[in-house]
Amino acid sequence: MTQSSGSATVSFDEQEFDLPMASPTAGPRVIDIRTLYRRAKVFTFDPGFTSTASCESAITFIDGERGMLQYRGYPIEQLASQSRFLEVCYLLLYSRLPTKEEFNTFRDRVTMHTMVHEQLINFYRGFRRDAHPMAIITGVVGALSAFYHDSTDITDPEQRELACIRMIAKLPTIAAMAYKYSIGHPYVYPRNNFGYAENFLYMCFSVPAEKYESFDEINRAMDLIFLLHADHEQNASTSTVRLAGSSGANPFACVAAGIACLWGPAHGGANEGCLRMLREIGTVDRIPEYIARAKDRSDPFRLMGFGHRVYKSFDPRAHVMKNTADEVLDLVDSKNRPTLMVAKELERIALQDDYFQQRNLYPNVDFYSGIILDAIGFPTEMFTPIFALSRTVGWISQWKEMIADPIQKIGRPRQLYTGPVDRNYVPIDER
Repeated sequence: MTQSSGSATVSFDEQEFDLPMASPTAGPRVIDIRTLYRRAKVFTFDPGFTSTASCESAITFIDGERGMLQYRGYPIEQLASQSRFLEVCYLLLYSRLPTKEEFNTFRDRVTMHTMVHEQLINFYRGFRRDAHPMAIITGVVGALSAFYHDSTDITDPEQRELACIRMIAKLPTIAAMAYKYSIGHPYVYPRNNFGYAENFLYMCFSVPAEKYESFDEINRAMDLIFLLHADHEQNASTSTVRLAGSSGANPFACVAAGIACLWGPAHGGANEGCLRMLREIGTVDRIPEYIARAKDRSDPFRLMGFGHRVYKSFDPRAHVMKNTADEVLDLVDSKNRPTLMVAKELERIALQDDYFQQRNLYPNVDFYSGIILDAIGFPTEMFTPIFALSRTVGWISQWKEMIADPIQKIGRPRQLYTGPVDRNYVPIDER
């Protein structure tokens, strides 16, 4: 819990109201305005809630000014270099790193739940062949509550735990099935002898007619993408999951709501837009033209993959992804080399050009993740679904924390009303 740290005074209309302040373990102090409306009959106005703490959380901390991201206090750089995604899943869910025995038990539990109910295949067949994978995944995840009734009672700790495990285990299978459906390939069932990332790649790219070839570098890159996107504090989709969960909705419905929110181009679709931009530029010699356009306020063109809503110095995840992009491109070679060269030159310019520095337009994680996913073989339509399955553990961890929070209540934002008032109804014949 946060610690009390003095008070703040709000003054208006010759009245003063003292409001308590709280100090988190990291980050800015907070003014507690919970009693403000009851006492003063005023609301606060904060579009986008960018200056409002909607909850207490001990999961993820971001310091945008310093380019810092921590999961449960562990720097993302350490976890990226020394850990793996499933270990980070355990950390996010249970607040600490597991022992070897605990990790093996957790990994085995997840592995045993990777298959989905066979009747879900019929559910997929109800979608058009050209349906976007995100549309399919949103519907399928929402439908899980119709298949797994034994993990929808949010008042039962054991059912909540089972729902968490099922969600982490089944999202790769659900996303892979959406991909296979979109290209007309037969579904590939998960294999228990593969790791989490390797299993996802196997379900996406193996075909019955050929022997599947696995590459450690690709598996590691995929695992790293999962790890770096696992959670990111109270972003739009996470806040959506919490808001849906505050009503008592089952966890499958809450995560489906988060997936729907993530689909927006201003949120989960950023890496897809970045790759399209790099391909549009095409070659290094055309970069000056696009840099000039980016600096021209009258030109609608914007450089995708630069800057971040939260990070004001640099995105710490981008540093890790940059090296991984080099490794993956060296392995798969040729066809994406021009794209990577364009990306590297844009990065160099962003780090040296005063225009970019003054506006904090540094490369973010989307700048590199799109290149890597494209090199692995995923179409751009699969970028956001991969983001969704990566973020599932964060959503479910935040949901789990919210359910256990004694001060949690149903979300009910207020408004600054600007519409008409006291209008009298006029019968239709008299209008």
